[in-house]
Amino acid sequence: MPADSSAAPSAGPSVRPSAHTSDSPGPGLLDRLEGYYDSVPRSTARAEDFGPLTLFVREGEGWPYYARPSRGPAGSGPVSAADLLRVRARQRELGLPESFEWVAETTPALRAAAEEAGLTVHEHPLMVLEPGTAPADPVLPEGLAVRLLAPDDPALPSAVALGPLAFSQPGTAVGPTGTEELEAAERLAARDGTADRLAARIRAGLTVLAAAVRGDTALCSGMHQPVGAVTELVGIGTLPAVRRQGLGLAVTAALVADARARGAETVFLSAGDDDVARIYARAGFRRAGTALIAEPAGPGAPQA
Repeated sequence: MPADSSAAPSAGPSVRPSAHTSDSPGPGLLDRLEGYYDSVPRSTARAEDFGPLTLFVREGEGWPYYARPSRGPAGSGPVSAADLLRVRARQRELGLPESFEWVAETTPALRAAAEEAGLTVHEHPLMVLEPGTAPADPVLPEGLAVRLLAPDDPALPSAVALGPLAFSQPGTAVGPTGTEELEAAERLAARDGTADRLAARIRAGLTVLAAAVRGDTALCSGMHQPVGAVTELVGIGTLPAVRRQGLGLAVTAALVADARARGAETVFLSAGDDDVARIYARAGFRRAGTALIAEPAGPGAPQA
């Protein structure tokens, strides 16, 4: 879910936009985001019903999905620790990560149930781009440029490989990981099919990938996943050795410009932490809520 995350969900069928198009905080905006979260996985995953929870199970290879509060009447009731443990048992049976995602303001009681079920809950600022605004294009160092990557762009493998490197060293500080490590990760992404899978998503119009490149090497990359009039920015990461040069903001600006050109009325993201959120605030995003991710706390976590 976080924009500065290597997780990249799959765009799903179109969501009908709300008649309320102002992105002021409130039920209208949050309901649109909930509709988006529910629709995103459905083009590449099946949905398993667990009453107040829905587990998305990916069909084929790719990043695994999560469980979320169900939409509609099934999701209107409370979620208990027992409900979470039932889903965790199914996730283990399928070999999936025991991961749950939701919006705190939409399902406020779920956090206590998750903690009772032995899960650790992580908070991420949920941010929405102010209507009518667009991030300014920052001045990049000489030799760097930002572009949207086509499926056959030679920079695509390095753009794909950036994620794990960037998010293994979270935050905004400059780190030691540089181009040598990127070259090794790029070879792995080409070998294991990750680059090919993302290229296929770009061809299908499910994902838009932007990167700040030097020659044919991506040093920062990110994506957005359009679903109807809503899109989420995800996976924005910079190679740690070249941070604090405006690359992340430049990639964000390119993604927003493309999203607007495609007719997106709501552009949102989940920041990794408050420091990262302050950077996105400079690009015109404001906090609209809190995205929560729950995962096992460790070996002592309760089992179903």
